[in-house]
Amino acid sequence: MSEINLKNAMNTISDVIQNRPRALREFDQIYMKAGDMMMQSEFVARWAKNKHLCFIGDGDAISVCVALLDRRKDVPYGPSKITVLDFDERIVNAINTFAEKEKIGHLDARLYNVLEKLPDDLDTYDCFYTNPPWGQYNDGTSVSAFVDRGIEAVSNIGEGLIVIGDDPEALWTHNVLAKVQTRSLAKGFYVARMQPELHLYHLDDAPDLKSCNLLVRSLGSNKEVRESLPIDDPEVLHNFYGRLQVPRVRYVREVPRLNRDKATEYEYTLELLEDEACRNFYAPDTAFYS
Repeated sequence: MSEINLKNAMNTISDVIQNRPRALREFDQIYMKAGDMMMQSEFVARWAKNKHLCFIGDGDAISVCVALLDRRKDVPYGPSKITVLDFDERIVNAINTFAEKEKIGHLDARLYNVLEKLPDDLDTYDCFYTNPPWGQYNDGTSVSAFVDRGIEAVSNIGEGLIVIGDDPEALWTHNVLAKVQTRSLAKGFYVARMQPELHLYHLDDAPDLKSCNLLVRSLGSNKEVRESLPIDDPEVLHNFYGRLQVPRVRYVREVPRLNRDKATEYEYTLELLEDEACRNFYAPDTAFYS
């Protein structure tokens, strides 16, 4: 990672993490650790330099990291346009609000559920990125659904970066990797590169489980075409977000609050000091004693 001020870059990643909504495990949102986010963001910025990049889901907020690193000149390259499609309104709002605050004009997000066809007005992109539900209990069909949408986003011609499980201690990850590679090839995309056992996550029940970068590229014989249809096959929907997790939610909606940078009153309670001197320090009408 040449030409990078590591301290400034890590502070940028920290700002993104501070802005990121809490993960919803029931939808297989599991966030990458900060050091791996830094390395991943630099790699994505270099891989997609001067290209139009579409994220099919982005709980990790790698899209924001890539855009902000470029905006602050912590990394001397990056995509010229980044769009995030996600069904979680908290993520969409966090990205758009942060982009406006930091004056990142080439980053935007919109609400979208991968089970629905791509929006008709969506631009055509040069490359796609996805870190989907890893498909432990559905033989990789959830991964294939996200990859298919990515291929549609680039209109069948371009490149993709797929982040999925890859761990020698978890044999199911090998099976999913094989299925996804087979699926990609059937769609006219071959594996151009693989970076194995690369990332770690905040995952309580499997803290050592790793993922890889699987980079795919369209074959020269591919024709530019976008065909996008809804997904309603029960075989695909079975265990989509994990064991017995069949999709029933179209969107995760955000509950509006005044200040998204502060903890909500539902996250904590106050236990007050009993010391008289302490109590007298505050005015009698202070909110602490109302």
